[in-house]
Amino acid sequence: MLNVMNKANHHLWGIDLGGTKIEGVVMESAYGTDCLFRDRVATEANRGYEHILNQVATLVDSMEAKAGYRAEKIGIGTPGTMDKHTGLFKNCNSTQLNSKPLQVDLEKKLGMKVITANDANCFALAETRLGIVKKKFAEARVVFGVIMGTGCGGGIVIDNNVISGLHGVAGEWGHNFLDESGGVCYCGKKGCVENIISGPALERFYTEQTGQTLALKEIHARYREGRDPSAIKTVNRLHEMFGRALSVVVNILDPDVIVIGGGVGNISTLYDMGIERLKSYVFNDRFDTPVVMPLLGDSAGVFGAALLVEE
Repeated sequence: MLNVMNKANHHLWGIDLGGTKIEGVVMESAYGTDCLFRDRVATEANRGYEHILNQVATLVDSMEAKAGYRAEKIGIGTPGTMDKHTGLFKNCNSTQLNSKPLQVDLEKKLGMKVITANDANCFALAETRLGIVKKKFAEARVVFGVIMGTGCGGGIVIDNNVISGLHGVAGEWGHNFLDESGGVCYCGKKGCVENIISGPALERFYTEQTGQTLALKEIHARYREGRDPSAIKTVNRLHEMFGRALSVVVNILDPDVIVIGGGVGNISTLYDMGIERLKSYVFNDRFDTPVVMPLLGDSAGVFGAALLVEE
């Protein structure tokens, strides 16, 4: 038992609480990606809040069985954030979690200290401490991590620590105003970044032009072929709006590195045409910040959650 507890001093426990799956990890240490345990269960959010809590507890029981002990604390990446004044969660696209004391309820159910952070913050933290930033930009102090997929989120890491802000919304560039054409967002505002350059928003724009439904990957392929005017219009819209939206972040934060994750981040022309549009809006005569793809892929969220216990 003594040997197990010595190892426990170095293990990091984390959970990525997503809308469709809940993934858990027991990492060997904070200095690499080797894992003692990694597995997932279905979220089954349609069965309600209590069921989500039970699914997390089931996963933690499996983690305990593999590790041979139960950790004192665990990091959990969430699809929203906790209001520091009320202890209630907000801005979750898994709406069953909104207005619920998720952190307190999980601490009671699990018998552990729970540390939570938005999933975009976890992504940014993992890519900074274990991923592309560590590998290629080790001297970087300020990192902005972007998730562009079904939504648009962001996380800020400064000197290897997540910055969540007074209201818990630091880095949430996806709900800045960008353009009226974005229409009404689920957050209640109009013209949000997320409603213009997220994957579903771009696909919806293409459908509005053509009456045809295509995945963004196919739209981009047609853009590259130059044979579909609506695809060209859609991807040019992405480049232009990406430049406008991200320039606001650069002008305020001026990060050393920007890491772009999520499905939209796989659109290759973001890194040339998109950056050219960004350059035209930045309040400087040049733009030197590396804008890079992540190294950890789908692992970033759960690894970042585990790293929260080191914060």
